[in-house]
Amino acid sequence: GNAALARRAWKEARAAGSQMVALTEMFVTGYQTQDLVMRPAFVRDAMATVERLAAATAEGPAIGIGGPWAAEGRIYNAYHVLQGGRISATVLKHHLPNAEVFDERRIFAPGAVQDPVRVGPLAIGVPICEDSWHPQVAATLAARGAGLLLVPNGSPYHREKHDVRVNLMVDRVSETGLPLAYVNMIGGQD
Repeated sequence: GNAALARRAWKEARAAGSQMVALTEMFVTGYQTQDLVMRPAFVRDAMATVERLAAATAEGPAIGIGGPWAAEGRIYNAYHVLQGGRISATVLKHHLPNAEVFDERRIFAPGAVQDPVRVGPLAIGVPICEDSWHPQVAATLAARGAGLLLVPNGSPYHREKHDVRVNLMVDRVSETGLPLAYVNMIGGQD
């Protein structure tokens, strides 16, 4: 099934020398951006930083990195894959949390669930943070050919949340049969 395909894809990627450095959700700006992301100059600077990083790392491995993205008059919580000197893919967060410390619905537009991104021969599904809490996102990515789920997060420290997160990710792996890499920020959120 999908697990066997994922193992084969990983072996092919390793044999081909494919590599990817995966960074977290909103890595470029820090998370949470709060109202800063509503400033056009802030978003332009973040987008320019991602484009400069892509150009500067053209000869190295692919990089997955989160940052705000503006398109068609809307601001998105996005995750970019940088390869060969350019942004080869941009994934937009679909489910925007709006409880406790999260206020994303006010500042970001939701994106559609997108196809997996390619890094070498591997198709990587990228459910950004909250998207991984919803089984239909992972199921859609698996149905569209993902061989791996990469879950970039910016979730703040929360006592006793680790077990909840682990259990949810185990559910996504069990439901899809795909391996999963979970990347989260560490440190304070001051």
